[in-house]
Amino acid sequence: MLEEVERWLADRSWSAADRPLDQLLDRKRAAGTTVSVVLPALDEEATVGAIVEVIRRELMEGLPVPLVDELIVIDSGSSDATAEVAAKAGAHVVHRDDILPRIPALPGKGEVLWRSLLAATGDVVCFVDADLRDFSSTFVSGIVGPLLTEPDVQFVKAMYDRPLGDAPGQGGRVTELVARPLLNLHWPRLAGFVQPLGGEYAVRRSLLERLPFPVGYGVELGLLVDALHTVGLDALAQVDVGVRLHRHQDGQALGRMAAAIYRTAQLRLSRGHLVRPELTQFERGPDGFVPHTYPVDTEERPPMLGIKEYALRRAA
Repeated sequence: MLEEVERWLADRSWSAADRPLDQLLDRKRAAGTTVSVVLPALDEEATVGAIVEVIRRELMEGLPVPLVDELIVIDSGSSDATAEVAAKAGAHVVHRDDILPRIPALPGKGEVLWRSLLAATGDVVCFVDADLRDFSSTFVSGIVGPLLTEPDVQFVKAMYDRPLGDAPGQGGRVTELVARPLLNLHWPRLAGFVQPLGGEYAVRRSLLERLPFPVGYGVELGLLVDALHTVGLDALAQVDVGVRLHRHQDGQALGRMAAAIYRTAQLRLSRGHLVRPELTQFERGPDGFVPHTYPVDTEERPPMLGIKEYALRRAA
């Protein structure tokens, strides 16, 4: 590991317990910083309501000043009752297609996160996946905390244990097989991130609006790499928030995720074109193995600062 990374691990890796909620509220009141929490959601009716309820109860209501000023669920076309459950729990629910309708929406998580910058208003934007179980509010307060107490920090990732069933630490298979090797080989200054692909991170708007967003699964790796090049390693940090329990994807879905992440890395390494932006996988059918070919995400959204609707909102 690079000496720079060893130093960074000592200086920029914290635990959520390092910053008690009372301390964060004092700093927030003094600075006047506003915080938006955004949950991208697709068919998450089983979990989204409980997450919203915890955030509202522990970080918004009955406090001398709310830690979270705005709680938004962006529904990207759910076929279940995700939107209804989230709204009943107290979130402001916005449909992906109602944000920036001038530009037709593309499928993918990164697309939702990019558009959320027009729906959210906070100085700090905190992203939280909507499929978490046994959710703790420290997933929010832990990663927002350094942005309230450390003026030089601009981007904070959550780190946590990821069990797979009863096996501790065996989740995050794409991280270990794809993302971590890519980062260690090509961006070794990012080798200290425990969960580089984690969906829980908080970022100053002033940085987010300057970054391009891969529209699909590559968004987390893309934002992390581009943030490193934009503001430097010392502006990045991570906070231990405990254990992350969520719905695990099957192996084929993980393969598609891995292809999108590799493509995101490849584009940043060469800014060239993929020879064949497709991935073929196989499933056994009655007559043998059947190939299924899927497109690999090849689209990225430009920095939000270049979108006229965003510029008009900033000028208003």
